[in-house]
Amino acid sequence: MSRAPSRRSPTAQEHAVDWLRAAIVSGELRPGRKVVQEDVAEAVGASVVPVREALRVLEQEGQLTYLPRRGYVVTELRIEDLEEIYELRAILESRAARRALPALDEEALARIDAAARDCVDAAVEGDVAAELAANRRFHFGILDAVERPHTMRLIRLLWDATEAYRALYYNLPAERQAAVDAHDRILDALRSGDVERLVEELDEHRERALAVLREILEPAAAPR
Repeated sequence: MSRAPSRRSPTAQEHAVDWLRAAIVSGELRPGRKVVQEDVAEAVGASVVPVREALRVLEQEGQLTYLPRRGYVVTELRIEDLEEIYELRAILESRAARRALPALDEEALARIDAAARDCVDAAVEGDVAAELAANRRFHFGILDAVERPHTMRLIRLLWDATEAYRALYYNLPAERQAAVDAHDRILDALRSGDVERLVEELDEHRERALAVLREILEPAAAPR
């Protein structure tokens, strides 16, 4: 009698990483705020050691910054950083999408469609965390269809570094609906097998988010 494989429980470090990411996305830990290791350890029910490792993980992703004599702080949101990251994403995701589309079968399309529906449900509920998770499943369902481990590692790193920006975008009701509409157009391109249209729709989806975030972040950075 075969036994179903057991699902591995997350380690204390992974639990701390997940908690920190959620706190940054939700705004509980805002840009510029110091992250106190002991407070995080208490919140996640762990010792300081795995929390310290989790802080290093988020520093590598760009979500936290280490400052001498101050410690870890939540990285400030800068439009210049976002523009550079989105330029890199445009290059890498275009390459990934062109390779992935011919390999997408009905099962893969069904998963992508399910993620799109989850985005709609989360948008209606105003559940930003759920929409962020569904949005990630939607895009990576497309891009990760072909074995390109090094490309996907870089794309994931870029996505992780901008999750706080993405949360800011999805906190706008009009943009939640705009993202749903963009996903519909991307799905149409996928189903039609039109790779040029797919890349174009992905680019437009990304550029809209960048334009909206530029309007939010640039006034905040202007001298008063």
